[in-house]
Amino acid sequence: MANGRMTVAEAAALLAAEEVAPETIEVLCADPRAAVVRLVARWRRRREAAAAEERRLEELYRYERALYGQGRRLVAGVDEAGRGPLAGPVVVGAVILPPSCRLPGLDDSKKLTAGEREDLYERIKATAVAVSHVVVGVEDIDRLNIYQATVQGMYAAVAGLAPAPEAVLVDAVPLKFLTVPHRSIIGGDALSASIAAASVIAKVERDRIMTALDAEYPAYGFAKHKGYGTPEHLAALRVSGPCAIHRRSFAPVRGEGSLFDED
Repeated sequence: MANGRMTVAEAAALLAAEEVAPETIEVLCADPRAAVVRLVARWRRRREAAAAEERRLEELYRYERALYGQGRRLVAGVDEAGRGPLAGPVVVGAVILPPSCRLPGLDDSKKLTAGEREDLYERIKATAVAVSHVVVGVEDIDRLNIYQATVQGMYAAVAGLAPAPEAVLVDAVPLKFLTVPHRSIIGGDALSASIAAASVIAKVERDRIMTALDAEYPAYGFAKHKGYGTPEHLAALRVSGPCAIHRRSFAPVRGEGSLFDED
């Protein structure tokens, strides 16, 4: 501290701390130096952002809180990844989070970067009461259709949770044969913490599968587009035709190549 006043470096170190004493803020707010004014402004923005994130996370538990209030502590969220692609499996995730759990950054997996999903995946696995995922292969997708294959996978993912859930929240798809209270929520992966966690588990598991399949079928670019019908993927289909993990029941696949025409 120089001349009875802290240096800019000292002010920066204090404002970087997790907790800043009110008297410290009072002193720094009265400091006219431009560098300190900028530091305080950045501290305030971080604080406001943290408060907004806490409010968002609190709102993300509104469906769970209603069930906790009924005495149901084991609330599972269920979601899928991969209904839309032309190739590869659909993966269903199911997660039971502790009632006191808060996972900063938790959100619909589609809104997150690959790195954010990987980080959340590890934190969910470390924190959750139970995690389950089910891989439904191309053969079942083509035999049942993608919707029924997804439904079957959701029932299996719920059954794979230990302990078993006392209530279930599902993204969009109604699971009417569940024997515990359940609710289907349109856009649930952005509205429910449990469903959002399940969406992250499903997405990361599926992306890992598609990245591994890219090494087996290198002509299609699966590691990049994960089987979705991108221009690059459609161009590869036109050149090479479908491979064994393409969904032959999907119209864009039926229209490209002749690999399945003999069946």
